[in-house]
Amino acid sequence: MTESNSRVPTLTVDMLRQNRLFQGVDSATIELLVKELSPEVALPGDCIIREGESADFMFAIINGELEVLSHGGSTSADVRVALLGPSDWVGESAFLGGTQVRSATVRALAPSLLLRLRPADIQRLIQDRDMAQYARMVLNIARELGRRLRVADRLIAQSSAAIAKQYVLESMRPPAGGKP
Repeated sequence: MTESNSRVPTLTVDMLRQNRLFQGVDSATIELLVKELSPEVALPGDCIIREGESADFMFAIINGELEVLSHGGSTSADVRVALLGPSDWVGESAFLGGTQVRSATVRALAPSLLLRLRPADIQRLIQDRDMAQYARMVLNIARELGRRLRVADRLIAQSSAAIAKQYVLESMRPPAGGKP
């Protein structure tokens, strides 16, 4: 990834306001983030997060497109589990604290402008300065995690129903060779 050089666009308050992570966060906090943190650019194919590594930062996606891949702890090939774009974020387990490992790999599909947030940045620029602003960001993350959980629950229910239906159909099929 490219960090703080002439090819990296300048981050603006308006850019951060468009990201749902900062929804409801006051102007002073957003201005401080723009002043203190430098955006990064991920180019297509860049792996910005690796499954199993320590979760010690998160990214707010300013523009571009990322894919989230996981092998689900097995030895099988990675499967795309999500596409992310402007107004999304990834790696929020780093924001929520504790010792966490990455549950997925994230790779850029298009040139992407990202804002890296480390726990120390979050504490220094938001949490220690204004707990209400920190709480707004945590609430935004909680809303998104709730949405992701509802989607996952729906997909699990649909998959389970399809498997059960296939099981019933297979159990009604005469055995091979014509003998019951």
